[in-house]
Parts: sequence; structure tokens; C-alpha cells
Amino acid sequence: MEIIIHGTGAMGSVVRELATEDTDIKVTGFADELTNEEGDVIIDFSHFSRLNTLLDYANEKKIPLVIATTGYTDEIYNKIVEVSKNIPILLSSNMSLGVNLMQDILEKIVPILYGNYDIELIEKHHNKKVDSPSGTAKTILDVIEKGCSEKMEKVYGREGIKKREKNEIGVSVVRGGTIVGEHSVLFCGNDEIIEIKHTALSKKIFGIGAIKAAKFLVNKEPGLYEMKDIFNNL
Repeated sequence: MEIIIHGTGAMGSVVRELATEDTDIKVTGFADELTNEEGDVIIDFSHFSRLNTLLDYANEKKIPLVIATTGYTDEIYNKIVEVSKNIPILLSSNMSLGVNLMQDILEKIVPILYGNYDIELIEKHHNKKVDSPSGTAKTILDVIEKGCSEKMEKVYGREGIKKREKNEIGVSVVRGGTIVGEHSVLFCGNDEIIEIKHTALSKKIFGIGAIKAAKFLVNKEPGLYEMKDIFNNL
């Protein structure tokens, strides 16, 4: 399999390192802006400002695309959906198996716990991450909201003198040091706390997931795929 890596930052470098250890993979491109690279699939770990151009490139070349970049606008998301009608695209805010299993767990327990527990989300990342909350945190929030029977109000950080409302989801963001990534959902009830937590200890887990996604996407029909489509077949 020939892969093109779009994005030469920390994660792009991790993917390239992992790819060189896989005898079934050849890296045919490693760049922040693609010009004339050819391959079986593109893995994107770039910056949201480059997604518009990337989508045009992949669409023109008819190359399947794994998008792991976060922070994009609704306009770009809509373009992703449109382009996926022509080529297969796998879109995920987090390439980790553990995070995706965490979301599955939340889908099951939120409808049960909602109403009797206050829900709080805490996410932590390194000091170079530019988007807050993280794309993974936003995905987790979507999962939580879908499991609640009434509209929830997201409260980002807390300040001042105000009592917590029942229909709030508290969101706290930490940025510091070299934290790879940590996401915790707390269900705080009377005299007990249930916590669902995922901690990434290395960036390699995201690179491994991205390569799995790339292998999955080759020869797939056009459409918009997610990590669940891979892990459900493991």
C-alpha cells in the first residue's frame, strides 16, 4: 500500500516512522501542501486551514482520504460530506481504539444515568494544541447530548457566583506541558461518582489507528466512514 502523509508536524512524523516499520507500506509523499503526489490513500494530520485545499486535491486525484485533523468549521465539514460522495473518506476526531470504545460505553450509560447525575467533562492536552475544546471532547459532548432526553446547556469553565443548573454539562479544558491527551467524563450523583476516562500515554496510538484506517479505506466505495466501521470488524 502506498500512502501520502499530509502534515509534517509531530503526528505526521509519527505516522511516517510507523509506516517505515511496516513492510506492506511505502510512503510516497510527506508534505504540508500536496502538489503532484500519487498513492493509494492520504493520511491527514495537518491544520484545519489546509483542509479545503486537501479536499480539492483528493477529489481531483480520486484518492481515498483519512482525516484526523480537528478544529474545522461547519462549512468545511459540509464540504467533507459532499466530497465523500465521490471518494471514500474516513473522518475521526481521535484515531485511538480506546477513545472510540469510550464513546460506545457512553452511548450505553448516558441514557441510564442522565437525570440522576450531574455530568462534567474534563480534557487535557499539551501546551501547543491550538483548538479548545479538543475535537475528541466535542465528539464526546455530541454523544452525551444524544443520550439526554432534554436539551443540555454546555458551560465552558466556571466563574462567579452561580448555582449549577440540572441541565448543564460542565466542560473544563487544561493546556500544559507535554500532555498527550486525556478525556474524562464524570457522572456525579448523591454520595458517588462514576468516571469514564481515557489517557493517551504516547502519540503512537493515534498513528497506529490512522494506519489501520488507511488500510481499511483502500478499495472502499465512496462514502463517509468513521473509526467504528473499522473496530466493529476486529
